[in-house]
Formats: sequence, C-alpha cells, structure tokens
Amino acid sequence: MSEVSKEAKPNGIGDWIYNIATDFATEQRGWFVLIFVLPFSLLFDVYYSFRAWAVRKFYSAPKLHEQRVKGIQAQIKQWREENKGTKLCTARGGWQSISPSLRPYKQKATGISINLYDILEFDDVKKTIRVEPMVNMGMISHFLIPKGYTIPVLPEMDDLTVGGLMMGVGIETSSHKYGLFNDTVIEAEIILADGSVVKCSKEKNSDLFDALPWSYGTLGFLASVTIQCIPCKPYVRVEYIPCENWKESTEIFQRECLKEGEEGHDFVEALMYTRDKMVIMPARFVDASEVESSKMNSIGLWYKPWFYKHVEGLFGGGKRVEYIPLRHYFHRHTKSIFWELEEIIPIGNHPLFRFLFGKYLG
Repeated sequence: MSEVSKEAKPNGIGDWIYNIATDFATEQRGWFVLIFVLPFSLLFDVYYSFRAWAVRKFYSAPKLHEQRVKGIQAQIKQWREENKGTKLCTARGGWQSISPSLRPYKQKATGISINLYDILEFDDVKKTIRVEPMVNMGMISHFLIPKGYTIPVLPEMDDLTVGGLMMGVGIETSSHKYGLFNDTVIEAEIILADGSVVKCSKEKNSDLFDALPWSYGTLGFLASVTIQCIPCKPYVRVEYIPCENWKESTEIFQRECLKEGEEGHDFVEALMYTRDKMVIMPARFVDASEVESSKMNSIGLWYKPWFYKHVEGLFGGGKRVEYIPLRHYFHRHTKSIFWELEEIIPIGNHPLFRFLFGKYLG
C-alpha cells in the first residue's frame, strides 16, 4: 500500500465516525445551519448584546479593561515560566471567526484567552471611540449612530471585529475617501510576548504602529484601539447605475470615486455579476428632510430580499435612486454574507424562507 493510501485510510472507529460526520455536515450544511447554527448564533448575539448593555450600565468598562489586560499578562508570564517551546496564539475557537478556514497551528500553540469585548469610551470632544479588539461593527454602529457619529470605514458585516480589521485588513465603500480601516486608527494598545503593554501611534512607537496592519497577530495581542469618528446623517441616498459594458463600467466607477467637493460621494460601491454586467452605486449621507418617502427602502428588514439580489434586479431599468436608513446601508450584506449564503442555503432568499427564518438571519 502506498504512503498516500496509508495516510488516507482511517486509523480507527473514531476517525471513521469523524469523517462520516464531517462529510454529512458539509453535504447537508443547509440543514446543519438551520437546526444548529442559526439558533445558537441567535443566542450568542443576544448574550453579547445584553452583556455590552450591562457593562455600560452598571460597570466601568475602562477599569474592567485594565483587569482583563493584567489577566492576559499573567497568562503570558505563566507561558514564559513553563518554557515549553510553544508559540502563542489566541484561545478563540475557529467557530467564532467569520472565516471558514481551519487553524491547525492552534493545536500546537499555547492559547491565550483574550476576553476583550467592550466599547471603552467615546470622547465627544476629540470625536474618538476607544474599543477592545472583539468589538464588532454591529456594536459600533448601534452605539455611535444614535449620537450622530460613525467611524469613517465601517465594513459591511455585523460580526467583523476591530481586531481582525486592524491586524488583518478592512475596506469599505468609503475607502476612496478615508483609505483602509487601519488608516482611521489613531492609537493601538499591544501586549507583547514578554508580557509588556505598549501603546503606539503615528507619533509614538510608530514602527510598531505601522507594522500592525496585515500582521495577523504575529507582533503581539491587540488590547484596544482608538478610532477617529466623523459626523453622520440618519439616511443614505443611493444611486444605482446599471452598466452592461465592461469599459463603460470601469470608467464610470473611476469617475464617481474621483469626484470631490459638493459632487463627491461618501460611498461608492460596485457589484459585478458577469464580465460586462455591473451596477455602480455612488451614495451620500442625507437628513430625514431630504428623503423622498416614495423611494425609501429599509433593506435590513427581515422580509426584504438579499441586497445583491435586489441590485441584480435593476438591470434593464435605467438609473434609480433609493433612500436607505444608515444602519441598514452599513450592514446591507450581513443577511446573505455577501453572496455566500446562497451556497449554504440555496433557498435562503425565497419569500417563504424569509418569512419563516428571516427574523433570525436579519
């Protein structure tokens, strides 16, 4: 028997059961998501929403932050004392990540619990918000929009975390104005492998600060970041420009991105369906007084179709304008995970499915 065959052959009943279970979960992933993932993700979201509210209401988030950072330092100190020769990584389970990739390196590394989930403070004078790395985009938009503010680059998915966007990469339809997510970060707090806590910015420890984006946690554990905020308005005016010619599409997209001043846009997005079919969507903040009620579309409501499907239906109809509530616009791709959910649950955009399960996916 070849070496390849030996490796592929299950070593025992445990491996056989594991292979059967994983194959079933993959092939029948739609049912798996409906029966298991959907209810548990809902409970998970409810728990952390309540927890965030309780911390802000009854406790001092900055004081709790200091205690949690000391707890992380203690874990690192223990790792150094044991000196087992392992590397460090977060103890966060793969199921908590938005990425479906496997992480075999975690089995050989020492996991450090990073329980940093809170919004620490909003500075109304400096117009900044300080948050822990596990704070996600949904939490930030819920917190800031009622105050009349947002962060300049707020990526579309509710569950994308500050830590992932800072230590990896984050982009949004406002990036033509503000750059990547890390370009809006003013200061970062890092816990290094020796257990020390370092704050860095463009002015202080700038070499570390500049190296953090795309580092994926290789330089240390992110403890908090301070992000610049900008004023916002409660609605977004979106213009849909369907194009069915690749050259025309790219020229329009470039032109809309480069507009400045009063003609400039707060957001510019393009969805491409084939090589020649693209919908370009320049958009800007507007007040309630500017909204045309007949053109209002609350796309985030549970019974609304997936956003990319809604946009796809605009081909052949010419330009069109809609007004969308700001949070709905920010998280317009959350319900469908862009277009990934169609691969997991092919009937997910059917009106009956949205009626039965849309409240939990919305």
